[in-house]
Amino acid sequence: MTTALKIDRDKTAILIMDFQQRIVANNASDPESVVKNASQVLQSARGAGIPVIYVMHRGGFMAEYAPDVELHEGVAPATGEMVITKIRPGPFSTTNLDVTLRELGRDTIVIMGVSTSGCVLSCTRWAVDVNYKFIVVSDACSDPDAEVHRVLTEKIYPRFGTVINTQEFLNAI
Repeated sequence: MTTALKIDRDKTAILIMDFQQRIVANNASDPESVVKNASQVLQSARGAGIPVIYVMHRGGFMAEYAPDVELHEGVAPATGEMVITKIRPGPFSTTNLDVTLRELGRDTIVIMGVSTSGCVLSCTRWAVDVNYKFIVVSDACSDPDAEVHRVLTEKIYPRFGTVINTQEFLNAI
């Protein structure tokens, strides 16, 4: 018998990474669906009072400013939501994300990101190393390689955390 997932609103934060126009356009296998799913998760989390933290990539090919390095309009931050800038694939190594989560009293992160084999993989590995629980919303993540996305979300991430889809998140909230 499977126990239904429950999300502790007081201990959880939403992490939405690299949902920038250029990255979504070039790295999402189905840009429209991943943005729609991420938007549903964001709206539900906001309604439940769960903090949302955006992580934007501004290193490497995203170092120079151009309009398409901005966040995708389909998942724009609400007033007061935190936006953290990183220069490496993972959200922990070049930011104050760990300190921020601890100050907020959060031990669980719900992860959405483009790409599954980049920022999401880096985030899950670091999260485990520093004792966060994680939930990956598989259909609110995307990768240019569908097979890599499938292997990570079906075989690798479940070894260390929880993998659900958008509807399962909405039901758990």
